[in-house]
Amino acid sequence: LKNTINFLWKTAFSSLFGGLYLLGAIRRQRPGEPPLDRGPIPWLGHQKHGDIFTVQLGGYYFTFLMDPSSFGSVVKEARTQLDFNAFARKLYNNRHLMGDGLVLFAESMMKNLMLHSVGKGGDQYTWIKDGLFMYSYNIVFRAGYLSLHGNVSLREAGSTEKSFEMDRIQSDELFKEFRKYDQYFPKLAYGVLSPRERIEVKKLLRLFWKTMSLQVFKNKGNPSGCVHELQQTREKLGMKEFMQDRYMFLILWASQGNTGPAAFWLLIYHMNNPEAMAAVRREVDRIVTESGQEVRRGGPIINLTYDMLKETPILDSALEETLRLTVAPVLTRAVMENMNLKMSDGRAYQIRQGDRISLFPYSAVQIDSEIHPDPLSFKYDRFLNPDGSKKTDF
Repeated sequence: LKNTINFLWKTAFSSLFGGLYLLGAIRRQRPGEPPLDRGPIPWLGHQKHGDIFTVQLGGYYFTFLMDPSSFGSVVKEARTQLDFNAFARKLYNNRHLMGDGLVLFAESMMKNLMLHSVGKGGDQYTWIKDGLFMYSYNIVFRAGYLSLHGNVSLREAGSTEKSFEMDRIQSDELFKEFRKYDQYFPKLAYGVLSPRERIEVKKLLRLFWKTMSLQVFKNKGNPSGCVHELQQTREKLGMKEFMQDRYMFLILWASQGNTGPAAFWLLIYHMNNPEAMAAVRREVDRIVTESGQEVRRGGPIINLTYDMLKETPILDSALEETLRLTVAPVLTRAVMENMNLKMSDGRAYQIRQGDRISLFPYSAVQIDSEIHPDPLSFKYDRFLNPDGSKKTDF
């Protein structure tokens, strides 16, 4: 009995200690370290502490550095102290985003993109009026969601045509609810939701958790290998089912929150640049023709393969140029050993081994005129060499 009681006490203490650690209650700010923020929303730390602060995310402590003039001390640091690869390996398993895994995902994405305009019923030649942002976001979101989380299975639908129809309806409904949450998110982040809005956000979250629950996911057909592996890993680790439901929505938010807006900017830059639009169209027409296919109204769906997508250097360059102008990335490094971080104003902070350092917004390189002449202008061929090959040296 005594041994049993001791075991229970040890188990309870370990659980309590682990829970406190995950909540950030154990760690204390040491002399010389950046401010330690315990708030639930990390980016609010900037308002309270200034250009450098530490916050816990996903079991790791991240020190956010938000002074662009101090970024150089991190970027130039030796890999023995700051390493990206160690951080990336913890972040994701990229085997599903390369080789055969990428081929399968690209094929799934192309198939689901085509669902937007195939077999809607009624008059398929009727024009539908919508805003360009919503049009772009809707198509890319729905294709991405179906490619990652799977399609309605034939067993549930009864036929391929019915499966396509259910995918179109369900993905469109999910997108509309996602956009509602998307628009609430800035207020949610800053904690300024009204009582009515808080109720609406909670209702949306319950809808997402139900729609993307583990049980729904297990009945889907053709889920991506990446999401399937993430789900299996968390199941093996003993994650409770209701938490896996929430994790599925987290994957959706992380994968689709910026993809649709990026598609919008890519399209609008081309609409405002006839030379870029003409160059991309010529490239697409060429690879389609070389594949023995033809784009025509009422014709068969174009089968865009991964091999065809690898032959689009002009489109790739235009996309990179779009992201250069519109994205504010976060540059993250794993801290391999205790280090002293020096700021541009002379301040210095001690950073612990095992933590992470994140620079935000890391856009200095993107608008540096010594790297990219005329940096605020859109130049679709900026990432191409004179011979048309991909440019990697600047």
